Order: sequence, then C-alpha cells, then structure tokens
Amino acid sequence: MKQLFDTTAYKCSREVTKGYSTSFSLAVKMLSPKIRMAIHSIYAFVRFADEIVDSFHDFKKEELLEKFKNEYYVAYEQGISLNPILNSFQQTVKKYDIDDSLIQSFLLSMKADLGKLTYNSQEEYEQYIYGSADVVGLMCLKVFVNGDSKKYNELKYSAMKLGSAFQKVNFLRDLKDDIEVLNRSYFPNVNFNQLTKKNKEDIISDIEQDFDEAFKGIKRLPIEAKFGVYTAYVYYKRLLNKLKRTPSKDILNVRVRVSNPMKIGLLARSFVAFKLNLL
Repeated sequence: MKQLFDTTAYKCSREVTKGYSTSFSLAVKMLSPKIRMAIHSIYAFVRFADEIVDSFHDFKKEELLEKFKNEYYVAYEQGISLNPILNSFQQTVKKYDIDDSLIQSFLLSMKADLGKLTYNSQEEYEQYIYGSADVVGLMCLKVFVNGDSKKYNELKYSAMKLGSAFQKVNFLRDLKDDIEVLNRSYFPNVNFNQLTKKNKEDIISDIEQDFDEAFKGIKRLPIEAKFGVYTAYVYYKRLLNKLKRTPSKDILNVRVRVSNPMKIGLLARSFVAFKLNLL
C-alpha cells in the first residue's frame, strides 16, 4: 500500500505543476514518461516555497517557510511525509542523488525574498539567481542524466545558464507585480520608473547570452530529456522576443504572454526540429 501512497503523492505534484504553469506542464509532457514524475516533484517543491514568500501575505511567511524546510528534512530522514509534495520530492532527491547544497541554496534565496527588497550589486544579484533558479536547473539535470556524474559535470554550466535565462525573463515579465505589489527590484542599479532604452537593451543582451550558452547544453542532453527542455527553451525565447519588442516606457504596464495557439505552433516547430536532428 505504500506504493499506492507514493504514486498518489507524485500525482499531487503533477497537479501542482498543471495548476500553476500550463507552459511548464506542457514541456514536462515532452519528457520521457520515466522521468516526468521526478520533474513534477521538483517543480511542486520549489513552487510551494515560492508561493509562501510571494503570495501568503495574510500569514506568517517566515514561520511557514521554516516549517516547510524542517518538514522536508524530517521527511528525508524518515523516508516519508504525509505532505504529498514533500514525500515525492524527498524520494526524487534520494533516487537521483540530488546534493543537499542545491536545496539549501534554494531555500536561502526564498528566505531572502522575505526581507531583501533590492539588489544593489552584480554579486548579490547573481547569488540570488543561483539559489532561486540555477540550482533548480541542476536538480533537474540530475534527473536527466540519471546518475551519470561525468555527463552532469559536462552539462552543469549550461543547465545553470538555462535556469538564469528563465529567471531573468520572469523578472522582466513580472516587473509590475514585483515592484508594485511585492516592492522588490532584482536588477541592480536600474530605476524601472525611468527605464531607459539602454537599460533594457543591456538586460535583454545578458539574457540572450545565457540562452546561447544554455542551447549548447540542450543539444547534448540525453534523448529522454532533450525535446522537453528544448520546448521550454523555445517558449521562453518567444517571451523574451516579445519583451524585446515592448517599448521601455511600457514594460511596467504590460505582462507579455504566449497565447495557447502560439504555444501549439511553437510545440509543432520544436517537434520538427527535434525529429530532423536539428538540435
């Protein structure tokens, strides 16, 4: 019966993924069935932590985050949790030997969101992105390479760059909510109330460099993961292109998105590229 409980826990993680992100959920469907549940469990874990710091304004966020962290480590030690998200995540961590330093770095960045409102140096900015995004890419990479340490080390840099690119696109897309609702500003030394064309071009250029480095790694991913990761890559590249076309003066007033028909079109073109070995 424990198997039934574990399967149900993984299904809960899948539902979290579907509920919070249709685009990521679509990308996960393009992965091999044997690794989908593990990626769902990673997404659900990081999503719940992120929700605590970003959404639960009427509750004691710091206490909730600390409780979430402590309950994860209890689950890891005992090998079980009645919280299905933590139960599935701790199993994935053990199965794919995900280093605890990645989890610690992630939780540290989430904790920073509880009090830190601005990032005034490149070092602070990069440290936050490493903990909030790069390590998530590395967790997923552990699953993709299925324990192959040599392959993991070869693709580590590209996986981090993909995580960085995704996070920076999210920062740029979510500027309005970050600044007006959460009172946060991640990009260092940029006044978004007076965003210049040069400011925006510099940010876009930095993200494009991350995508370029990430693509080198995507081409070398195992077949089980390549199409799914490429699908997410293409989706975020489209978001970036839409942001690139958005005038600087409007960047705070719009939240760009990719329509469902466009997502289907991107998926179709990605599939053709994959099948023709263009990756």
